[in-house]
Amino acid sequence: MTSHLRIVRGDASPEEIAALVAVLAARHVGPQPSPARRRQTWRNPARGMRKPVLPGKSAWRMSALP
Repeated sequence: MTSHLRIVRGDASPEEIAALVAVLAARHVGPQPSPARRRQTWRNPARGMRKPVLPGKSAWRMSALP
């Protein structure tokens, strides 16, 4: 096994080395992907479409309104 970490000066305890390795490993993980954002309803282009007009007593009135 090759060592990529070398203590140059001082006398580090095993706990200090373990803490250093844990911090370096946590930084190596990298950024987490952001969750997918939902499209807000008011920006949805389908909102401008009206619902289909069904036959009924006020269907003629609804056919003229968006």
